[in-house]
Amino acid sequence: MQTANPFRIRDTAGQDTVVLASKGARWKRWGLVGGGAVVLAALLAWVVMGWAAGGRSFDASRVRIATVTRGDLVRDLAADGRVITANSPTLYAIDGGTVTLQVVAGDVVKKGDALAVIDSPALRSRLVQEQSTLAGLQAEASRATLDVTRARAEASKAIDQARIDRQAAERDVQRYQRAFDGGALPQVELAKSQDTLKKSEIELQHARQDASLKQQGAQLDARNKALLAQRQNAVVEELSRQVDALTLRAPFDGQVGQVQVAQGTNVAINAPILSVVDLSKFEVEIKVPESFARDLAIGVPAQLTSGSGEPYPGKISAVSPEVVAGEVTARVRFDGRQPPGLRQSQRMSARILLDTRKNVLKVERGPFVEQSGGRYAYVMAGSSAQRQPVQLGVSSLSETEVLSGLNEGDRVVVSGADQFGDAPRVTIY
Repeated sequence: MQTANPFRIRDTAGQDTVVLASKGARWKRWGLVGGGAVVLAALLAWVVMGWAAGGRSFDASRVRIATVTRGDLVRDLAADGRVITANSPTLYAIDGGTVTLQVVAGDVVKKGDALAVIDSPALRSRLVQEQSTLAGLQAEASRATLDVTRARAEASKAIDQARIDRQAAERDVQRYQRAFDGGALPQVELAKSQDTLKKSEIELQHARQDASLKQQGAQLDARNKALLAQRQNAVVEELSRQVDALTLRAPFDGQVGQVQVAQGTNVAINAPILSVVDLSKFEVEIKVPESFARDLAIGVPAQLTSGSGEPYPGKISAVSPEVVAGEVTARVRFDGRQPPGLRQSQRMSARILLDTRKNVLKVERGPFVEQSGGRYAYVMAGSSAQRQPVQLGVSSLSETEVLSGLNEGDRVVVSGADQFGDAPRVTIY
């Protein structure tokens, strides 16, 4: 017989009581299971319906939707630019020398005002030397003109003498002929007088030829010396112009720009001295993307906006033929009035009006234009958006032309479609 262990732990078997489940409790349990099944089925149906309507769902606040409309599409291009002067020449030193400035940067000047003076003793000395040479050549040209007159007089004298000798010989022949006819003179004397007449005629002819040649020679010599004097005169005039150009003068009414030398500086020939700004003619230099360069041309209308926001009409005045870093430089000139108080390098906004398309389908421009090369768009149908092919035309800053694939009144997802991942259909809630 075993003895009970005083340290043995008693179990709870004596405390357990069998409780029979009631019929109502069983129904309650089955009701909970059935309700869960119904909720699960509803959730599954909602998911299936969602996938049937669209493969994915997106919040409407994450997309932007625009409506296709019909109207005029104005193609334009916006660019920021800076104001530059259309006429801003830099004045250079015509010769080396010491500069004496008459103005400072910012001074308002009138056309012809002295801006700076360059002291060039070498140039002035050269002018004096060339003037002396010119005086000598002019004296020689005058002497050559006198030689022509002298040669003409001498030639006339020789011709007159030859003519007198011929007349005397002709009279001798006549006298000898009468004597010979009367039998008082032998025939040989008559023949001698006739030979003398022929000789005098030849001398008269040669005198005339010599006179013509001497006159031509004298005239050629005079002409050459006159040309030498004219050439020297041109040299003197050029040097005189250079000496006058040592005084730099304002080419027009304007304002002194940058002064590039200090007072009393000894500069070399062709060194830049200062610039003059024409305050009456300003342009705006802009840079546009290379893709728009083919649409830019001289005379294309534009609008220029200053800091006050007031637009001013303008026109394209120049387009650079060179592309730098994917951009083309162009200049816009004010067409008529320009803003008061413009300054060099001031910032301005330009809007280039490239083209106007009349009565076309158009939609708000958005990132969808660049996505898929602009060949697809998501069109709303109720709460779902379907991807369909489209053909887009030209674009402006805010709108894009629709060539095919969309109708007036269609609602298109213009922004946020990049998150759809090219899905054929999505739901937007």
